[in-house]
Amino acid sequence: MKKLVLIGALGVSAFSTLAMAQTAAPAPAPATTPAPAATVLPHPDGMKMATAATMAVRFVTVKPADVMSSKLVGIDIFNNQNEKLGTVDDLVIENGKTITGLVVGVGGFLGIGESYVVLDPSTIVLNQKDDTWRAYADTNKETLKTAPKFDYSKKKS
Repeated sequence: MKKLVLIGALGVSAFSTLAMAQTAAPAPAPATTPAPAATVLPHPDGMKMATAATMAVRFVTVKPADVMSSKLVGIDIFNNQNEKLGTVDDLVIENGKTITGLVVGVGGFLGIGESYVVLDPSTIVLNQKDDTWRAYADTNKETLKTAPKFDYSKKKS
């Protein structure tokens, strides 16, 4: 089971109904020293794929309404009938800046026979009661059994 841990300072932006947008502090003046040569795949305002950092560090203020990935990964998902559907195992981050999917482990017993589906974050509702987080989706086990499966071994990077 793959797990992804994000650091709040990375500034992953809003992801539909799960969190409020974050506002970054103003960027410091650019460094006068030229950045080391690096192959950079551009992703404006998000994390980048490169061999060296080329941007000055910026800091983000985390707001009380923001949700941390550490609170999402590992929580159980229930349907409206309060039946456990699965567990959030991972997050899909598009272009290093937007959470576009929650990888949910469904079926199986103690991890045996489990498969993965990716749910759109806008279809998930979060609830925190007595320091326990829960997610809810308007679906059922049968729908998740027949949903398109996600295969980690086919994800190249």
